[in-house]
Amino acid sequence: MSEAGAPWPIRILHLHSSFSLGGKEARAVRLMNLMEDRAHHTILSAMPDALGARDAIAPGIRVDFPKDAPPLHGRPSLPRYRDLARYMRGFDLLLSYNWGAMDGVMAHRLHRGRIPARLIHHEDGFNEDESVRRNWKRNLFRRHALRHVAGVVVPSALLQRIAADEWKVGARTHLICNGIAIAAYARGPDVPIPGFERRPGEVVIGTMAGLRKVKDLPRLVRAVATLPPHVRLAIVGEGPERAAIAAEAAACGMADRLVLPGFMAQPARWIGHFDLLALSSLSEQAPISVIEAMAAGLPVVSPAVGDVAAMVADENRPFIAADEAAFRAALARMAGDAALRTAIGAANRRAAAQRFDESTMVDSYEKLYARALQGYGPFSGRWIGFD
Repeated sequence: MSEAGAPWPIRILHLHSSFSLGGKEARAVRLMNLMEDRAHHTILSAMPDALGARDAIAPGIRVDFPKDAPPLHGRPSLPRYRDLARYMRGFDLLLSYNWGAMDGVMAHRLHRGRIPARLIHHEDGFNEDESVRRNWKRNLFRRHALRHVAGVVVPSALLQRIAADEWKVGARTHLICNGIAIAAYARGPDVPIPGFERRPGEVVIGTMAGLRKVKDLPRLVRAVATLPPHVRLAIVGEGPERAAIAAEAAACGMADRLVLPGFMAQPARWIGHFDLLALSSLSEQAPISVIEAMAAGLPVVSPAVGDVAAMVADENRPFIAADEAAFRAALARMAGDAALRTAIGAANRRAAAQRFDESTMVDSYEKLYARALQGYGPFSGRWIGFD
């Protein structure tokens, strides 16, 4: 029950693998911002110093980052799970995100009879160590931990199949496609990319990603290095692989064609500087960067990972490559044909408006969270979304 028996704010505990600003964090923060003063949020991160997404939380949102909460990371143990379960009793809704928060899910499972709040787990994908095959020990842990959650949310059909086949939670899995404010991307860029100034006649291949091994960005550097010298590469993001990416560019003789501006917020204000978006990931599910590129009217070149081929417009599908040779050929063809880029970009913009507007995503989350709150007395009516 909320303070003084009032229906608002609902108390929500978020258990994050990391709270650096990536796709899942951007989505979680967007939903938090839309809840306004109707929810009071508490955020725990399994990586306590990875809190970069807090800067995207709107002023006025009630949110805590407690220093005295039980840790999400550490050796699994019954005492630690007991402490986590005790902490969870103070909330009306529990939301967990990715493998790094799975200890919190297990604590809820072991002590569910003493925790009134229901838990919904969100799974957005894997790091390079599980990009091809899941770790069997982790899968066994997931299967037991997720046995009694109220729901498992995934953004891709691939993850939906994995949740059903490997984690045995098929009936409680909810496929909710990522969504963004599509209209914001139609205005074009009004913020510069640091270190980048467009030269006459050049083509800019861009990508947005955390600079991690699973994104395999040195592979993208090598592919762009084979293209003519008027083709440049901009990689927007930050992470531990930055030095390796820069070193690969130097080894390929294209350091002067690579721009590494670091992390940039509000992609709607600068993604239009790209001529196309390219991914090189070992593993993806339903990347928000692809939706953002589509909304901005850009074509996409990518390996055939996750749901990318199903996300883009039909006209773009031949440029989702099955192997390395096809990937490089797709990049070369797209970089060399401005009319093709324009036509495919327009088709992607139409597809984004039809499939990925955030109003559809928000409505789905609202209904799911409302069902989980049915045992919470004062809850009724709409509480996220566009009033």
